[in-house]
Amino acid sequence: MLPPLYRHRWMDEDIDAFREQVRRYVAAELAPGLDGWRRQGYIPREVWAPFGALGFLLPELDEAYGGAGASLAYQCVVQDELARAEVPANTAVHTVAAHYILDYGTDAQRKRWLPRLASGEMLAAIAMTEPGCGSDLQALRTRARRDGDSYVIDGAKTFITNGFTANLLVVAVRTGEAGSHGVSLLVLETEGLEGFRVGRRLEKLGQHASDTAELCFENVRVPAGRLLGGEEGRGFRQLMSQLPYERTLLTVPAAAVIERAVELTLAYTQQRKAFGQALYDFQNTRFKIAECATLAHVVRSFVNDCVQRLLDGTLDDTSAYMAKWWCTEQQCKVVDECLQLFGGYGYITDYPIARLYGDSRVQRIYGGANEIMKELIARKLAT
Repeated sequence: MLPPLYRHRWMDEDIDAFREQVRRYVAAELAPGLDGWRRQGYIPREVWAPFGALGFLLPELDEAYGGAGASLAYQCVVQDELARAEVPANTAVHTVAAHYILDYGTDAQRKRWLPRLASGEMLAAIAMTEPGCGSDLQALRTRARRDGDSYVIDGAKTFITNGFTANLLVVAVRTGEAGSHGVSLLVLETEGLEGFRVGRRLEKLGQHASDTAELCFENVRVPAGRLLGGEEGRGFRQLMSQLPYERTLLTVPAAAVIERAVELTLAYTQQRKAFGQALYDFQNTRFKIAECATLAHVVRSFVNDCVQRLLDGTLDDTSAYMAKWWCTEQQCKVVDECLQLFGGYGYITDYPIARLYGDSRVQRIYGGANEIMKELIARKLAT
């Protein structure tokens, strides 16, 4: 078994109790459905309503908005337990979208959407990426023009997590001139929305239970009151200001998956025989697992420190960039090393290690490609 990690100061008995509740629910109610959801390519939106009813979707929201008034540590625990059980990060996107509304929405917008997001009545997605625009959001082309008391949206988005199942979209649009100052966020309720269409559900290398879709907007008319915060041109700053939290939500699953991969590999090599002895009895196997276990420990320590700094309000953008790229790189490295020790069985998707391998690869791409993270770090170092 992995050596126990020291208890960080953000952990307490309440956190432990909450973790146990989430773990039991995920094992009983979500994990059994994963095979079917992977085959169909999405988790039905209705699955999240009981999750929300128990306070697991957005525990960090104030009670006035349907949450429990808990710290962000509770959301990190949720993401940790979901990743450990191979449940994809649909709810991580959901919570980021909710925080845009919480931090930048008007009072009326918060009251309209946050309770429904907390309960699971609504599932949120964030529509930023376009066919010709990924990390460079200043180049986005989806346009929203003001027409009286409405905005009319035309454009397309791609690689949208929850794009098929979500019924609330936070959409990055261009309302003004080229560059960052012309970007705004509009919040769309998509059910029955004329001109809005979900395109292809994209078939992916991994994360098969998580729907990723193309979205089309053709003369989509929404009330002007759906402009997040009520003022045009603030979208880029709104998106950028949430980065430390978003990056932390990616590093937590990285730590969870690394630990799970090492646990699976340790158990497998101890019972699998080769040349009359257990695989674990070979020095190469023991050394590889020792290396992976060490990385698991270091990654978790780094992640715990980031969580604490997030709670303290001291997690700066650069540290978050560092955590995102390094932890996800280690995730892919460790899972690859562990899969190798499974031999041919590691390539068969009946085995969790194969699924973890496919699911892990996107961690280095979404949420800001790791090359972009390094570029941002390098720029900061030069100032």
